[in-house]
Amino acid sequence: MTSISSAISSSRGHGGATDVRPVAPPPRRRSRLNPSQWTAVAFAAPLLIYLILFYAYPLWRNIDLSLHDYTIRAFVQGNAEFVGLQNYIDVLQSSTFPIALRNTAVFTFGSIAFQFSLGLALAVFFHTNFRLSAVLRGMFLVPWLLPMIVSASTWAWMLNSDNGIVNTILSAFGLDPVNWLTSPGMSLVSVTIANIWLGIPFNLVILYSGLQNIPQELYEAAALDGASSWRRFWSITMPLLRPVSAITILLGLIYTLKVVDVIWVMTTGGPGDTSTTLGIWSYREAFGTGQPDFSPAAAVGSLLIVIALVFGFLHLQLQRRQEAS
Repeated sequence: MTSISSAISSSRGHGGATDVRPVAPPPRRRSRLNPSQWTAVAFAAPLLIYLILFYAYPLWRNIDLSLHDYTIRAFVQGNAEFVGLQNYIDVLQSSTFPIALRNTAVFTFGSIAFQFSLGLALAVFFHTNFRLSAVLRGMFLVPWLLPMIVSASTWAWMLNSDNGIVNTILSAFGLDPVNWLTSPGMSLVSVTIANIWLGIPFNLVILYSGLQNIPQELYEAAALDGASSWRRFWSITMPLLRPVSAITILLGLIYTLKVVDVIWVMTTGGPGDTSTTLGIWSYREAFGTGQPDFSPAAAVGSLLIVIALVFGFLHLQLQRRQEAS
């Protein structure tokens, strides 16, 4: 017993306690990207750079312009005064704002309504695949392929009050010529007609591609059940074409809100403000006069961005409701 006690006492060491040392944790390994992840980063980097340079930075710069009082001298010296929301207040209180807002609404919704209706009618027409269908479709794409300046200049010549081809045709039928571009009551109608002509090919291409995805068996089954062409259109074509139609209208709306070149070449927003839209107003404030006023122009541009975002969010909400139902 004495030998066992002495052995235990000697194993405890000094102080009567065992010497226990903590074990150090193993060093952490640095996480490294595998080759597939590096490939994904390499493919995403150009897109991210593009979005930052051409979307994020211009948006931030536009907001910065609208919150300061920028002049040409302030651009050079870099000491623009911070005015907060004063530029937005001046824009909303301006006498031009209600006129430009009304013209924007008429121009945008009028263009979208006719572009979509005519584009859908042409898409259904070409969906029958008759002879020369491909050739005619290609001819309808010509307005979409031409530069906007060329198309707008062509329409300005056609609608010229003195020697335009439209008034020449009217005179040949014994009708009085119309001041398409210089009359306060016709200037907005004229630029809207030109924009409708320019937007039909886009609607035709998108809606025609949507029609190609609808199974032909549905039309054959409906025809066997005795459904008329009009009934097949409303019961098969329109419901199945709804997602494509929604994105087509949304893209057309965003594009039409920012149209400047067509209106500027044809009427420069005149006579007076009768064809001035928000886009034309913003461009005229920044570049259309001898004394550029960049800050109000940026404020008007920010309002256009907000309007486009509102319609974009409405589209997303409607899409979510359709998916949920």
